[in-house]
Amino acid sequence: MPVRPIVNRVSRTLTRAGLGVSIAAAAMLATPMLATSASAQIVRHANPGPGPSLILQSVTIPAGAETLVLSGQLAAPIDPSKPVTGVESFGDTRTQTVSVFTKIKAILAEHGYTMADVYKLTVFVTADPKRGDGKMDFAGMNDGFKQFFGSADNPNTVARSTVQVAALAGPNYLVEIEATAARMPRR
Repeated sequence: MPVRPIVNRVSRTLTRAGLGVSIAAAAMLATPMLATSASAQIVRHANPGPGPSLILQSVTIPAGAETLVLSGQLAAPIDPSKPVTGVESFGDTRTQTVSVFTKIKAILAEHGYTMADVYKLTVFVTADPKRGDGKMDFAGMNDGFKQFFGSADNPNTVARSTVQVAALAGPNYLVEIEATAARMPRR
């Protein structure tokens, strides 16, 4: 049964029961919220501040959105025809970040999603052995990130957490990225 007749019936019942016009009016005011779910959209909330931010403060995903959750992805070897000999076989943090996002882009496409549908990333980065200070190359990771988000091809950015970890699944990996994408159903 459509929402409006139900609300009208409830309003008449409440009024007859002596509960007053204010409760009936409150019930009537609630109906537009119920009726607008078909026009719901994913909302990206920017970080407050003077300029555009690299990452979002938050994202609102409405009921009914389709979501796709990707497991953590690792870089592919720079030259798959050569044996893996160490970190250099996969590249520095920036190179591995680009490799991982390229892999994520392909997985999304297999499921009918694009990079613009990604709304949340969790990025795990290990210390770059070339730095010598035991710290991750955060700038290198961000350089790779900027090729895929906040770009001409994809103006969207994401909510993101980036953490330095002691190690990843394999000794030659510097970056692992989990991605979550959402889109409203296509009609």
